[in-house]
Amino acid sequence: MIDRVLVADDDFLVRQAVAETVKRHGIDVVCASCGEEAIKRLQSEDFQMAFVDLKMGKVSGLDVLNETRSLTVNTLFVIMTAYGTVETAVEAMRSGAFDFIIKPFSPDQADILIEKAGKWCQMNECNLYFNKELSASNGQLKRVVGSSDQLGDIMRLVERVAPTRASVLLTGESGTGKELIACEINKLSNPEGNRPYIRMNCAAVPENLLESELFGHEKGAFTGATGRRIGRFELANGGTLLLDEIGEINIAMQAKLLRVLQESEFERVGGTKTIKVDVRIIATTNRDLKAEVAAGNFREDLYYRLNVFPIRLPSLRDRGDDVIEIAKEFLERQAKQLRRPLEFSREALRYLSNYSWPGNIREMENMIERIAILEDGPDIEWDRLPREIVNCERGPSAAGNGSAVYEDLFNIREIERLAIIRALKRTRGRRSEAAGLLGFSVRTLRNKLHEYERDGMAVDEESVAELACGG
Repeated sequence: MIDRVLVADDDFLVRQAVAETVKRHGIDVVCASCGEEAIKRLQSEDFQMAFVDLKMGKVSGLDVLNETRSLTVNTLFVIMTAYGTVETAVEAMRSGAFDFIIKPFSPDQADILIEKAGKWCQMNECNLYFNKELSASNGQLKRVVGSSDQLGDIMRLVERVAPTRASVLLTGESGTGKELIACEINKLSNPEGNRPYIRMNCAAVPENLLESELFGHEKGAFTGATGRRIGRFELANGGTLLLDEIGEINIAMQAKLLRVLQESEFERVGGTKTIKVDVRIIATTNRDLKAEVAAGNFREDLYYRLNVFPIRLPSLRDRGDDVIEIAKEFLERQAKQLRRPLEFSREALRYLSNYSWPGNIREMENMIERIAILEDGPDIEWDRLPREIVNCERGPSAAGNGSAVYEDLFNIREIERLAIIRALKRTRGRRSEAAGLLGFSVRTLRNKLHEYERDGMAVDEESVAELACGG
């Protein structure tokens, strides 16, 4: 969900035009007139998306991106530029930009980017195998979390295939970390970081724009094509292209994709010039592509082109003691963010280990974040875990009726309301700080408070004072 967007451009008219377009989506917008101001905003405030101009006086858009990258791992950067060269685009994408757009652009083009970013946020909210935090020393992802045999087997495969140019197909359930294993393959294959690594979520791109996203287009190729656009294949030339959720591409586009993989060439939409590329493909899917081939939904020849080196990622429930390691990692991160000690008891870890985790690591992170907000710590006992975990038939037998502690919190809306009360209590009623703890924008927090007031569930100063006294 995109709640808050930063627009940074030294041209007032451009800032206003982009801001008005974003506001039509009901999104809060903050503007910055220079790179220095943009950096300060990004360092002190939370944004899900940022439109940043490439050329802004002393501090460029790439400077803004590079300066704030370690603090804004969840912010999707769109670089705005009037200098639409391949080199500029590659540099922006390599630095971590979500996308780029060439000025002047229409409101419809900005709308498409906002829609695509919203879908990306929904589908990639927590696709974790690694520690999401960036290392302050080198900007690289930290170690893979886990020591199970299953993970060890995967990492041995990753180490063998990384130095090659073989296509890799990563499969597994949703939330098992396919995209981040792809990042590890790229990191090991390109330790100097001097070759592009371009990512595209196929499910997040509207079907009618997929060809343009992959191969680019020429000016006037279709309505709204106000300038040349460089596609992902061209951006990835000499490096790696990650096609996330490849199973979502329709049959017609599969045929065009197959031609590029076979011939290493393509034409931009509306163009006649054949462009040669050298791109290594990593594809991911949570679908059974063999079954999709049998059903006629996926081309058999494309499947074999992609399936040169298959790696299947295990579900969290099949990773043994990794469950405990990952749970501790998530809780430690929450403790740092909330600035208070938090630790699972031995019995709580037993329950976590015995739960089946149908939502894999995504489910675990969301659950631990919720518990961390609700609990003061330092110890989190087993009876503070959600009912579905405590009552899991695979888990240890519950002693007494301790699970009743969470009985009234099974309603998700009530959990959210209590979390808001606790956050306001901890921040002494300061909404901006409370919103930061909750992972909301201030606007979202304000809307939720109005909603509770309308429904007779107001979160007022009396509620917060009662909670502070142990209520």
